[in-house]
Amino acid sequence: MGSLPFSVSDLQTSTSGARSSPTLLCTPLMGTTVDQMLIEMRKAKEIGSDVVEIRLDCLRNFNPRPDLEILIKRSPLPTLVTYRPIWEGGQYEGDETKRQDALRLAMELGADFIDVELEVAHDFNSSIYGKKPENFKVIVSSHNFHNTPSSEAIGNLVARIQATGADIVKIATTALDITDCARIFHIMVHSQIPTIGIVMGERGLISRLLSPKFGGYLTYGALEAGAISAPGQPTAKDLLDLYNFRLIRPDTTVYGIIGKPVGHSKSPLLFNAAFKSVGLNAVYVHYLVDDVKKFFDTYSSPDWAGCSCTIPHKEAALKCMDEIDPIAKKIGAINNIVRRPDGTLTAFNTDYIGAISAIEDGLRGLNGPNPASGSPLAGKLFVVLGAGGAGKSLAYGAAQKGARVVVANRTFERAKELADKVGGQAMTLAEVDNFHPEEGMVLANTTSVGMKPKIDEAPISKQSLKNYCLVFDAIYTPKETRLLREARETGAVIVYGTEMLIRQGFEQYKNFTGLPAPEELFRQLMEKHA
Repeated sequence: MGSLPFSVSDLQTSTSGARSSPTLLCTPLMGTTVDQMLIEMRKAKEIGSDVVEIRLDCLRNFNPRPDLEILIKRSPLPTLVTYRPIWEGGQYEGDETKRQDALRLAMELGADFIDVELEVAHDFNSSIYGKKPENFKVIVSSHNFHNTPSSEAIGNLVARIQATGADIVKIATTALDITDCARIFHIMVHSQIPTIGIVMGERGLISRLLSPKFGGYLTYGALEAGAISAPGQPTAKDLLDLYNFRLIRPDTTVYGIIGKPVGHSKSPLLFNAAFKSVGLNAVYVHYLVDDVKKFFDTYSSPDWAGCSCTIPHKEAALKCMDEIDPIAKKIGAINNIVRRPDGTLTAFNTDYIGAISAIEDGLRGLNGPNPASGSPLAGKLFVVLGAGGAGKSLAYGAAQKGARVVVANRTFERAKELADKVGGQAMTLAEVDNFHPEEGMVLANTTSVGMKPKIDEAPISKQSLKNYCLVFDAIYTPKETRLLREARETGAVIVYGTEMLIRQGFEQYKNFTGLPAPEELFRQLMEKHA
């Protein structure tokens, strides 16, 4: 079992009972009093959870019979009772016999599940043999707070848990790398009895989100961000609303954004809403990736259909590609990767398309529509401030459209290097203020001057903005930079950085799905959440 290569296609052929019902969403109750837990139960039901986990070790003054009677009888949802000892990551430090007595009592009083640790499971299960109510299930759990063992070791652990008489196997390991999740997915898919597989920590997030894809019996979602019962646990609300947890099935296609850090990215919000709006069987997740090559080598089947790519991986990911779009290759940075059905990886840079198309539309608005001609950038003098990743994107994009490009950078050497590549002219940022060989030029700022928190700065003087007919700023925090405000005051057309952000998203969506992006929906979501 441990030596099998991990492949999503195993799913379609597997017929084990674990996949016959959708994955349950369980919300842990962390209240310190019975009253608090009763309030939390009602909230969990309102959010849409299926099961509540009553964590008895969180209760400050626990009185077994009366407290369990209230909690189990008054719960609006099925109950899972856990009394986690300190030696397995919980808070209970008392007598072991009393702890197990409380779990047996929970069973007698009508709990639907109890969770008992592997170390004591054999004796515990023997003690209730023949007394178990009909629909009652024992989850036998093992927690590893250090790492995720080899597939073989996990396979042996599953066998040990099964041997105790468990109804449901629960294995929680710790992610040192996002590829650790693959070993848990492998176990869940191949297990012959219902299995809960979780990889803790931020690098293990996909093990929780994709549980329904791999036939997990149950996954945990916290009531609120602060009330997590294990590292890396998402909220139940995010699972349901942000990641469309209820729509994930074994044949769901997986997309995501690779980065480090990555949790702040709004991309899952846009893409999951878009997929849902057109009924596409796909999900988009956050991938916290340390080693890009290892990531692509591990998740290599066509089900892992592509990703967006953000810092610091835009250049490292280039080396892992089978094919690179010609302009992305020239720019030397990618932000969009698509896996073809044959498993090969193709990369694009959609940043430049997003920015250039927004600038072209701004110019069309200025010149009036002229469908006969090509790009309104053709022949324009196009001044790019900055020679970093975004500067390269705009310089190459503008040159491709026939513009005459000028690159201005703090250090002249970097400006010259980029200008030479696009057949343009170079200067320092200090020289831009006095540069006006003609009227009606286009300006694109890709420096961080004017970005939050230094919002009162601008990369060039208001006086020199008079020579430009259009000004674009790649900064989108704040949306209206000082540069754009002053450009508008001098009569130029302005193009916001948010336009580049939204439009590069349209392009990625098109590359991923082959469908046009739901543009209005993207705009509404950006407006609401940006």
